Amino acid sequence: MRLAFPFVLAALLSTALTASAAEPLALAEAQRLAVARSQQLAANESSASAARRMAQAAAQLPDPVLKVGVDNLPINGPDRFSLTRDSMTMRKIGLMQELPGADKRRLRGQRAAQEALKLQAERAMLTVGVLRNTAAAWLDRYYALASRDLVVRQLEETRLQVQAAEAAYRGGKGSQADVFAALGAVGMLEDKLRQVDRQAGNAAVMLARWVGSEDARRPPAGPPVWQTSEMDRNITPEHLESHPEVAVAAAAVRAAQVDVFLAEANKQADWSVEATYQQRGSAYSNMVSIGLSVPLQLDRANRQDQEVAAKTALVDEALARYEEVLRNQDAEARVLQNDWRSGKLGVERYTGSLVPLAGQRTAAALAAYRGGKGELAAVLSARRDELELRLQALAVELETARAWASLSFLSADHDMPVDDGSKP
Repeated sequence: MRLAFPFVLAALLSTALTASAAEPLALAEAQRLAVARSQQLAANESSASAARRMAQAAAQLPDPVLKVGVDNLPINGPDRFSLTRDSMTMRKIGLMQELPGADKRRLRGQRAAQEALKLQAERAMLTVGVLRNTAAAWLDRYYALASRDLVVRQLEETRLQVQAAEAAYRGGKGSQADVFAALGAVGMLEDKLRQVDRQAGNAAVMLARWVGSEDARRPPAGPPVWQTSEMDRNITPEHLESHPEVAVAAAAVRAAQVDVFLAEANKQADWSVEATYQQRGSAYSNMVSIGLSVPLQLDRANRQDQEVAAKTALVDEALARYEEVLRNQDAEARVLQNDWRSGKLGVERYTGSLVPLAGQRTAAALAAYRGGKGELAAVLSARRDELELRLQALAVELETARAWASLSFLSADHDMPVDDGSKP
């Protein structure tokens, strides 16, 4: 077991060095990886391909029907079960073809084509969902690791402060209370580090769900350029109409409208023609039969007209849903825009005022302590407050970056990953 330990240690060090040397993962690259490996999008593409093929098939004439049989076969008497001795017995073969109108066939194909277009719009919506979730996981991990760096640096400084306090106490220049205060601060920071590690671990798990475990272990590149956005202007109807969810609702309206046209076309009955060749015994003449079948729409008011009315009602439903989706997206866009703008102001307030003031307070408390005019507890308190402010600033920046990423999906170019300004 002891002999194996050096090899195990070497393997662990090799793995750690490989991970540390891995190329950073940019947000745009993470989104491309997520889109490429999404099984949701693959399933949608298969459905859309099936719908496109169905559109071609639906516009064709129905298959002809082959008919083979025997008419008037005697089952008793001297000619029973004979195919040739009775003059009425006939062996027959024939074809029947249903003849729906050209407009009806065109509308059937158009209805299937609309279904394919709807699936295509759903693909864009699914793509946006993948991009949004990937961006959220990437941002969570980036800011969790940034928070961890702050806590680790503070923890290292506080551990050095413990050593200094112990040395001062042993030399008679400090109090034991300073040692206990520094040790308590280390304990709190270690607990804070565990919390941050948990958050970073959860973010890595969620990122791995989208980009895969191997790429999720790469360090995030960044930070993303969240300070500017194409949506830093008024929300227009063109922006909303290009949103994937609105496009899906619009495709549903068009499909429902085609259903109405098809129901109107169904008022014209589909005719069927049939030709049959009938063969009798050699002593009798063979025969040919030709027929025409026409459905009799005797109760159109309660059948065909009701179908048209039902399809028309579904158009009204689709239009209402479209309007509701449009209103929801308008509200969501304005909320995201407001969150992003407000978040930028919050970040500026933290980085321009609150965090520098906290740093100055820490420096003043440390100078007073070193000059013998202050206590170590005041230094530790100032450092703790500064750390909390820096962590709060990162949290505000994370929320602002999330709003920025979501705003990017409101443009017409929603199929492309968000550009985070870093090299892929």
